Amino acid sequence: MKTVEKHFETKDKILKGLDLSYKRLLEFKRQKKSELVILKDGKIQKVKP
Repeated sequence: MKTVEKHFETKDKILKGLDLSYKRLLEFKRQKKSELVILKDGKIQKVKP
């Protein structure tokens, strides 16, 4: 396997892991009925998932 292929494979694994983490975070916030704090347009906002 070439270095470039390994790089893309690693990148794909990282992105899939981040996506899974985000889904788990949203599910956790829904279960606990707590707000999610985000940065939108340079302002901190609290939203209900």
